[in-house]
Amino acid sequence: MIQIQLNLPESAFSALRSTPDELGRELLIAAVVKWYEVGLISQSKAAEIVGMSRQEFLAALNRLEVSPFQATPKEFEEELHRG
Repeated sequence: MIQIQLNLPESAFSALRSTPDELGRELLIAAVVKWYEVGLISQSKAAEIVGMSRQEFLAALNRLEVSPFQATPKEFEEELHRG
């Protein structure tokens, strides 16, 4: 596993009421959720990167208010009309 180091002010931990490990995990989840949201990775790959089950990843999407669907409303509508 590759490790990445971030330099953050100590005030970040108290402001977010988290330990460095908790904040690191939340940063990873937030990044992966964003990558999923913009279509760079699948749900399966996202879950793998953060070490979660797919169900846990779906819960993280919900917590961060990101849709589990990558298609746009227009794409859904077009799909409905095709069928």
